[in-house]
Amino acid sequence: MSATRKLWTALGLLLAASFAVLLWMGREIYHAAPPVPERVVSASGAVLYTRDDIRAGREVWQTTGGQQLGSIWGHGAYVAPDWSADWLHREALALLDLIAQRRHGQDYAALDAAQKAGIEAEMRAALRPNTYDAATGTLSVSAERAAAMREVAAHYEALFGSDPRLAKLREDYAMRDATVDTAAHRHALTAFFFWSAWAAVTERPGASVSYTQNWPYDPLLGNEPPPSLLLWSVFSVLFMVAGIGALAWHHAARKHEPLPPVPSADPLAGLTVTPSMRATAKYFWLVLAMFLAQILLGATTAHYQVEGQVVYGVRLADVLPYALTRTWHTELAVLWIATAWLATGLLIAPAIGGREPRLQRLGVNVLFGALVAVVVGAFAGQWFGVMQKLGLAENFWLGHQGWEYTDLGRVWQLGLFAGLLLWLFLVGRALWPALRKRDGSGSIVSLLFLSTVAIALFYGAALMWGRHTHIAMVEYWRWWVVHLWVEGFFEVFATAVIALLFTRFGLVRAATATTSVLFATFVFMSGGVLGTFHHLYFSGTPTAVIALGASFSALEVVPLALVGVEAWETWKHGRAAPWMARWRWPLAFFVAVAFWNLVGAGLFGFLVNPPLSLYYMQGLNLTALHAHTALFGVYGMLGVGLMLFCLRLLKPAAVWDESLLKGAFWCLNLGLALMAALTLLPMGVLQLDAVLSHGYWFARSEQFMQQPIIHLLVWLRVPGDTIFSVGALLLGWFVLRLWIAPRAAIAPRGEPLTALRRRAD
Repeated sequence: MSATRKLWTALGLLLAASFAVLLWMGREIYHAAPPVPERVVSASGAVLYTRDDIRAGREVWQTTGGQQLGSIWGHGAYVAPDWSADWLHREALALLDLIAQRRHGQDYAALDAAQKAGIEAEMRAALRPNTYDAATGTLSVSAERAAAMREVAAHYEALFGSDPRLAKLREDYAMRDATVDTAAHRHALTAFFFWSAWAAVTERPGASVSYTQNWPYDPLLGNEPPPSLLLWSVFSVLFMVAGIGALAWHHAARKHEPLPPVPSADPLAGLTVTPSMRATAKYFWLVLAMFLAQILLGATTAHYQVEGQVVYGVRLADVLPYALTRTWHTELAVLWIATAWLATGLLIAPAIGGREPRLQRLGVNVLFGALVAVVVGAFAGQWFGVMQKLGLAENFWLGHQGWEYTDLGRVWQLGLFAGLLLWLFLVGRALWPALRKRDGSGSIVSLLFLSTVAIALFYGAALMWGRHTHIAMVEYWRWWVVHLWVEGFFEVFATAVIALLFTRFGLVRAATATTSVLFATFVFMSGGVLGTFHHLYFSGTPTAVIALGASFSALEVVPLALVGVEAWETWKHGRAAPWMARWRWPLAFFVAVAFWNLVGAGLFGFLVNPPLSLYYMQGLNLTALHAHTALFGVYGMLGVGLMLFCLRLLKPAAVWDESLLKGAFWCLNLGLALMAALTLLPMGVLQLDAVLSHGYWFARSEQFMQQPIIHLLVWLRVPGDTIFSVGALLLGWFVLRLWIAPRAAIAPRGEPLTALRRRAD
């Protein structure tokens, strides 16, 4: 059996086993999810909440922006608190005062240490035992706890309304007045917040940990990390070290074939640009428009953190609240990067296949129109949803689903899924002639096609939940989209595309590239599939999720340790040919991808990946540090590099303004580095210290987030954001000039310039 066939067999077995475990654990999560009671009753028999209240409350929460306005179980935005942690701490404080008044006739704060200790023990005894009766679906609470719940509920009903007494707090949380429209909806919202807090402190039947593995950390409540977190964190470090050692040994021991001589002329100079390839130009204009809009929305979102409801004196929150600016900022990040990659597939597929399928240009144009319709429709629907202009059912279908990165209403998700299926059809039919060939790069083309299939089909995971699906299962399927779709199969797609480029350039032999790509895919997927579980440690899942997530997410770091070495070697080899100067900047962005892969995805990713680390860091700015440096540093830089590669093919006769691209490259990288170093990292470290000193609730509270030092760190984003924005504007101006003011090129090797122009135009 050849080495290539062995790798294909190993990859197939790995994926089959990994997805079998992933699906099996989904079944376990379904059965282990925190129960939603039929009714919550006090000792007197009064019904406090019903199952319908809790369900409706979650839908109300989704209309506010859901995870884009504060967070639940640590997943979501950073300015407002984590509502489950906040409710839990407020309820505990209210209960302490009620017990203290009953036992000592004083508030809890007035007692001495010994008295406080006794009150705290009674409070924990009221909160931690599981009083849910599965036979009747009834959750019973004491009279004192019912009184504490009413007190906390009154606070939230005033907060999400327009009570002037909480105007300052709404401003601190970047919430608009009347965030929730009716009193009935505000009451239902408190039911959902109570339930999410109950699951976070109530011990599972037969266990000494809560449904969320004792998350959030709050020593007052007895919520402290269970031993399993430390155990599996230690193993995750061991797995990572062992994996890196094995990969380094493999890299050193394998036979390194000498790189082929660099061709004397550009092998892609003779490529014929087909009508469908020319039609992809509009996709890259859309990429830049969405990229610039994302930056503007990101700056607005960051500014809300210091001024709450206004932006430089303008009360923007009344028409464009924080929850919407953050929603569109995060969605556009995925959309513009994905559009760049989708356009790359549409452009290179006919080039690789060697022919233009019938009506391919029409298909490319139809897909573009569908993409624009989905983006415009989804964003309009989200505005109507967050502004409380849709009903609860209508919001699910047309408005804001409230799940970070998968916020689109169901109608728009269906439209996007249909568009991806059309993209699969267009790319697949163009690749088909190359798939039928038996040349040296056949395996890479096959891997490219299979990743295209996976990208199209795996977005379907976003359709696996409904209006009332349990939140633990929504989180399970949501991370199929965010982790497997964005971080998984797009990565395989990009790896295959870059390998094909290097083989077409003549920089790498096809056989060598095939082996390298298949091996890299095997190594990445060995941790990538089951590494999905590291997002689900504290989402109402069983302990097995921690074991699997910690073990396999550690392996995700392994291929990042050496990826920069190979990228740099290929870069140096390519610079030996004068014609490679034409491709300098696409390759430069690919090298930047390798750097940020190691820093953003590797170092900062592993910082938050082990269970014990994430227990304290989830939902802090250290999570945002990893998200920004990995999402743009890796996938964004790769999207820009692929776009520049495609533009070189579309405009082969154009002279590129090197100064614009040099400025864009360094501004984007320097701006991202400053954003991370001056704001996200120090703010995250300060929050971590606050968690360890006082509990998770404090690090997300207005007392902490409104400190002068935090405001200073937010303002320190301005230099990095400004430099980054300049880089984006330079890139946009460069692309615009390719069409409005192109400069003529000197034809290579005596080929008439008109021939190049004919191929481009």
